[in-house]
Amino acid sequence: MAADRENTSSPMGIFERYLTVWVAASIVVGIVLGQLLPDQFQAIGNLTAYEINLPVTILIWLMIVPMLMKVDFGALHEVSRQWRGIGVTLGVNWLIKPFTMAALGWLFIGFLFRPLLPEAQIESYIAGLILLGAAPCTAMVFVWSHLTKGDANFTLTQVALNDTIMIFAFAPIVALLLGISAITIPWETLTISVVAFIVIPVIVGQVIRNRLMTGGIDRFNAFDAKLKPLSMIALLATLVLLFAFQGQQIIAQPMIIALLAVPIILQTYFIAAIAYVANKILGVEHRIAAPSAMIGASNFFELAVATAIGLFGFSSGAALATVVGVLVEVPVMLSLVAIANRSRDWFAHAPTKPN
Repeated sequence: MAADRENTSSPMGIFERYLTVWVAASIVVGIVLGQLLPDQFQAIGNLTAYEINLPVTILIWLMIVPMLMKVDFGALHEVSRQWRGIGVTLGVNWLIKPFTMAALGWLFIGFLFRPLLPEAQIESYIAGLILLGAAPCTAMVFVWSHLTKGDANFTLTQVALNDTIMIFAFAPIVALLLGISAITIPWETLTISVVAFIVIPVIVGQVIRNRLMTGGIDRFNAFDAKLKPLSMIALLATLVLLFAFQGQQIIAQPMIIALLAVPIILQTYFIAAIAYVANKILGVEHRIAAPSAMIGASNFFELAVATAIGLFGFSSGAALATVVGVLVEVPVMLSLVAIANRSRDWFAHAPTKPN
C-alpha cells in the first residue's frame, strides 16, 4: 500500500487546476466547429453500434482507463479499519445523493426554471442530473484527498469499494429514478452502457495495473505520466463533440448552462455538509472525514457524460446537463477543500474511536 499512497497523492496538475478553463474553451471551439462543419459532425454522431456512439466510446475509454488503473481493488480488505468514514461515504453516495439530485432536478428544472428552458428538453435535463448523482467520483478524489491531507489508504479503499458497487448499483438506481421521472429508457441500452463504460474499463485498467506493478511503482508512474496527456485530450475532444451538437441550443438560450449549474452546485455543498458533519458526530479523524466528504460530494462525470450520450444522444439535454457538471466541478470542489482545511481544528477534540 505504500506504493499506492505515493502514486495517488500527487498534487493538482495544471490540467486539473484549470479544468474549468479548458472546458469553457472546449465549449467555444465545439460551438464554432459545429456551425462551420455540421455535416461532418452529423456523420460522427451516426457512427453507432447498439445505440452506443463508437468514437465517443473510444474517447471515454482513453479517459477512464488511466483513472481506473490507479484503483487498488486489493485494498478492499482494509474496509474494516475505517468503517465509520467508509460507512458515511457509502451512505451519502448510494442512499442519499442520487435521490437528492433527482429531487433538486425536479424542483429547479422541472418547476422553478421550467418557463426559462426549452420545454422539449426538460425531461432530458433532469435525466442528465440523475446520471450525475448516481455516479460517485473515481479519479479526482485522489486530488481532493491530497489537498486536504487526507489518508491515502482510506481514499484508495473507498474508491475501490465505490467502483465495485457501481458495477451492480448504477443501472438499477438510474432506471428507478428515470422511471419515477416518467423518462422511458430501454434496459438493454442502459446495461450496454454499464458494460461499455464501467465493466470493460475496470477490467482493462486492472490488467494494465497488474502487469505494470510487476515492474515496480516507478514503472507504473512512468506509464501513467505518458497516458495522462492522452486522457486529457480525450476528455476535451469529447466535450468539443458534445458542444458541436449543442451549439444551436446554447446560442438560442445562453442561460441554459447557468440554470443547470444551480441544482448541481447546491447538491455538491449539501452532500459534502452531510458527510462532514456525520463524520464529526461519529468521532472520525479529520484525515478521514475530509476525503470522505470530498468523495461523497464529487461526481464521476466521465461516466455520466458517456452514459448520457449513449442513452439520449449527443444533442440531448441530458448530455448537456452532465457536461455542466464538468464545468463546475473544480471551482466548487476547491472551495470545499478550503472549507475542510480551515475547519481542521473542529476535529481536534473529537474522540478517536478504535478502528
